[in-house]
Amino acid sequence: MNLRHTYQLSSFEIRINWLIAACVAITAVTFANLGLWQLDRAAEKVDAQRILQAELRENAGAIEDIPNGHLHRANPEMRNRHVQLSGEYLNDRTILILAEFFDDQIGYGVVTPFRLASNNSLVLVHRGWTTGMLPPVLRPVDGPVEVSGQVFVPPENTRIFPSQIDPTEWPIRMRSLEIDVVSEILDEPIFPFEVRVTADQPGTLVRHWPAVNPDVNQNLSYAVQWFSFGLIIVFAALLASSNLWSLMRGPERP
Repeated sequence: MNLRHTYQLSSFEIRINWLIAACVAITAVTFANLGLWQLDRAAEKVDAQRILQAELRENAGAIEDIPNGHLHRANPEMRNRHVQLSGEYLNDRTILILAEFFDDQIGYGVVTPFRLASNNSLVLVHRGWTTGMLPPVLRPVDGPVEVSGQVFVPPENTRIFPSQIDPTEWPIRMRSLEIDVVSEILDEPIFPFEVRVTADQPGTLVRHWPAVNPDVNQNLSYAVQWFSFGLIIVFAALLASSNLWSLMRGPERP
């Protein structure tokens, strides 16, 4: 049985050994399947994150029920934890975070202290983005409300830009939210992390911060890697068994 054949199409010539061609095809398909498997893993992570977020929203507890010992950056349970707040906004003590962007427009992040009804303590609630027009549109919320949000724990390497603050003029403006500085200005303790409101809550403005997404970059990187390996195998086999490289270089000059 002759496993070798030569085919020619115009100036293109290819020599096929069907046994080697089968090995190349199997290898390329294997790499492609590994790439598809990594894409499936990424999709599973996204679905699992979506289900987890839905469950967390359904089972969000009162923020004052979080034990004090859990309130530190190293605790993974604090990151993006869904919480419920019941009380009132202190509209006259709103803080504007300078130079925050949405849709290529510069504006302010609007952070308003929230007085919890249960223990009278304060939480800084980030209500979203508003335009940089003067005066800024703050949309105050009066009276007792219930608000759902997520605890935002900044990364360890977050850079804080100190601000020159005039505590006699409200809303005060800050380059970065410095919770300890706000605590000094208001002269009382504050929950150590900001809480970002979820959608359709009292006082919500434009929620401009990025969504919480699962880490799928590694899976996507591996998928690209496996697909690339498959293409390299096919292309190398094609170059080795044909005159494609000669055609690409063109005729030799005398």
